[in-house]
Amino acid sequence: MGGCIGTAREGSGSSRTSSGEGSTSLRGGPSIGKNVPLRHEKIRWKSDMPLTEGQVRSKRDEFWDTAPAFEGRREIWDALKAAALAVENTEYELAQAIIDGANIMLPNGTLTDCYDELGTRYQLPVYCLSYPLNILQRSPDKDGETDAGEGSVEGEEVVLKVRLSTTSKDVKLTVRSTDTIATAKKKLDIQEDLNGWRQRWYYSGKLLGDRLHVCECNIVPNYVVQCIITEDNITAVDS
Repeated sequence: MGGCIGTAREGSGSSRTSSGEGSTSLRGGPSIGKNVPLRHEKIRWKSDMPLTEGQVRSKRDEFWDTAPAFEGRREIWDALKAAALAVENTEYELAQAIIDGANIMLPNGTLTDCYDELGTRYQLPVYCLSYPLNILQRSPDKDGETDAGEGSVEGEEVVLKVRLSTTSKDVKLTVRSTDTIATAKKKLDIQEDLNGWRQRWYYSGKLLGDRLHVCECNIVPNYVVQCIITEDNITAVDS
């Protein structure tokens, strides 16, 4: 699922010629096959690790920032970016017009594999064209904020080892990799009967924010997550 970059084909020439119905070949180079019109359909795919919409957009930004630095021409990358945006918005006629205007050829009718008129190959990762089927959904609460405690039915089951500051004992907590830290805290609250005490979680010396997902924390199995519990909501129990 990584970002692919364009690579030049051997024997690429400075012009192209037609060879047979719908096929395209390069002068002095091999045929790249038929130039197929852009398919009017969205690519359906699943991410190896469920991602949020923001994470997908970050991956896209990183790809578009770095891809032109490798093989290929900047103007072709710009055209592909505009065409990819049109495809995402299901504006296929606009995308086709952009492709034709830049003399981009699509052997398979998709932007995941295409060539410019000099025969240079360009490949777009699927996450630049559509969102994964297993994208993490977050519903807003009454204040318009994301409900950080809302878990996901997707993701792998993960057993965390959590050390409680009140007892210094380690407890095992079963969560899902797609749970937020806030969700994990709520599960710990219920499991250990913490009565809603405030929790702050630390791993490798770093504070884990409530909106982070467990899969984003890179917690190594059997390593301890420190849970600092404060009695903000408790009335003088020791008096």
